[in-house]
Amino acid sequence: MKHGTTVRPFTAVLLAAGALLAGAAPAVADEADEGPTEAGTTFRTAAVIGQDMPATATASTGDYLYWVFPAGAGQTATAEATVTLPDARTGPATWQLDVYDGLRRRQPCTEGPQTVRADEETASVSLACTLRTVRPWAEPWSDEPLPGAYYLRLTVTELPERDLGLPVTVEARATAEDAGGSDAHGGELSDPLLPVGAAGALAEDGGSAVDPEDDGDTGDEDGTEDGSGTTGPYLAALPEPDSGWNGGWWSDRWLWTTGGGVLGALAGLGGYRLVRGPRARREA
Repeated sequence: MKHGTTVRPFTAVLLAAGALLAGAAPAVADEADEGPTEAGTTFRTAAVIGQDMPATATASTGDYLYWVFPAGAGQTATAEATVTLPDARTGPATWQLDVYDGLRRRQPCTEGPQTVRADEETASVSLACTLRTVRPWAEPWSDEPLPGAYYLRLTVTELPERDLGLPVTVEARATAEDAGGSDAHGGELSDPLLPVGAAGALAEDGGSAVDPEDDGDTGDEDGTEDGSGTTGPYLAALPEPDSGWNGGWWSDRWLWTTGGGVLGALAGLGGYRLVRGPRARREA
């Protein structure tokens, strides 16, 4: 009895601790899913966001706003942005959303309103750009989208000069979907196209490795002081997609291949019975 009375309180404590941990888990997950609240103003200072991670920013009309997100082979990425416009405007404005790959090549949009004109009474505008499916490998001379980083750039292209500097609020998000086996291609890159000195490395303080006093015009194009690529990244590490940079091994082509093999075997058996059956009866 004493042993039983000793175990029950201990079990109750374990159950209570488990309940507390279970209740705390969603809060931790929600906190981890929170995106940046500021946007970069150059390619070098682009704010890092993961797929399906919301990002917000408060800026001035006329600023160039940059975010960077990952996309792996076989994925079709979509960048979206919603701009809440100020009330004190004097005329219409045209907003534009552009997407660049890790080599800073502008990528064409296959779907979505990439450029939107907002009238003076319009409260907000929504822009979107769906990219072509990311290829695992391509010829060096081509401009095919490849695994790695993709920059989202938002700015206003036309507006009355008196409206420059008015405050705006922006919400940005990047999503990606697997395109399926019909878009699968052979080959793969040895490394994804990431704009960092050491792919996958974090800054020593665990945050962004951007120097707040760096205006983006110092150093060489690879983000290092001497161009050797050994001083570390100038961006926080870009999160790798769940299926990896070169895509997972699974593809719906496996289903089509297996289904085709089964149907071929059934067709062969059916044909054999159609041809062999009457002959077997005659021989009997």
